[in-house]
Amino acid sequence: MQVKIEHLTKRFGDFTAVEDFNMVFDDGKLVALLGPSGCGKSTILNMLSGILPSTSGKIYFDETDVTNVPPQDRGVGLVFQNYALYPHMSVLENIAFPLEIKKVPKEERNKKAEEMARLVHVDQYLHRKPKELSGGQQQRVAIARALIKQPRLLLLDEPLSNLDARLRLEMREEIRRIQLETGVTTVFVTHDQEEAMSISDKIVLMKNGVLQQEAGPQELYDNPANLFVANFLGNPPINNLNGYIKDGYFVLEDESGKIKINNPNVKEGQQVVMGIRAESVAIKDGDHDFEATVKQRYTMGKEELAFLNIGNQTIRVYLSSDYEFKEGETVFVKLRDKGVFLFDKETGVQI
Repeated sequence: MQVKIEHLTKRFGDFTAVEDFNMVFDDGKLVALLGPSGCGKSTILNMLSGILPSTSGKIYFDETDVTNVPPQDRGVGLVFQNYALYPHMSVLENIAFPLEIKKVPKEERNKKAEEMARLVHVDQYLHRKPKELSGGQQQRVAIARALIKQPRLLLLDEPLSNLDARLRLEMREEIRRIQLETGVTTVFVTHDQEEAMSISDKIVLMKNGVLQQEAGPQELYDNPANLFVANFLGNPPINNLNGYIKDGYFVLEDESGKIKINNPNVKEGQQVVMGIRAESVAIKDGDHDFEATVKQRYTMGKEELAFLNIGNQTIRVYLSSDYEFKEGETVFVKLRDKGVFLFDKETGVQI
């Protein structure tokens, strides 16, 4: 099912949680709503489910306007971060409960519950209570319970937040597997960029209730629309240098160093922020874009994380461990074409 959102806005008194949000979630795809706390992503999810009414705007499931349709009639499955399982019920009873409410005969609903349990790999725990399960197992049960209704839209609100790091990795892979097997259109809310990058077909990045950019994960990383997007994605974070353009160079704000650039869109004297991703540099003996001094270096397997000083500024970069330079040594650095950006300092928009 395709989901189309037009000019969706949600206000709580004088506070605007979501402002004029427009989006299309394609049929059968997994879309991540990504952003920091308070950016409006869970509010959008709750408006999609019908739990929250919108202040204005429209929501369409395929061609049907569901803006004012109650939650129980939307065909939506919801999974929250706290699992919300019934402690007195077994795994089988928890999964089957939505069908029990619909008065589906016991034999039929139990058969479907067993099918869902196999799908999410908890079929060996059918007669256990939630307290006898790990956090990851409980989350699988919650997903199975949401899927047993055969929803047209699956909504996942920070489903991995309560899990430890290793289990988060396992569960996000499982969520992707389950989504691909069922083909259900899925919206996944998270503040974790790594989660969003690893499993989604498309990322929708929010800030203060306003859409910043929508794109595939790699496109978002490789071509950020603005400084906020560039800063939000990447580990280690992108290096930001403040300065201005002069004679084909980016000159640091304090004029302690400069970097050769090749960008026809910048203007002489323009105030900009240069963003350099850690993997976007190489050491060159010949043609280079700037000189730097090695401040510190840390070996990380086949790569090294190095801190380089450009004038009075420091950047973090990944370098091959083949380079045998010492701390305090001057190196000649060439920027790669990919992962280096210029942003207008005033607007933050990529130039």
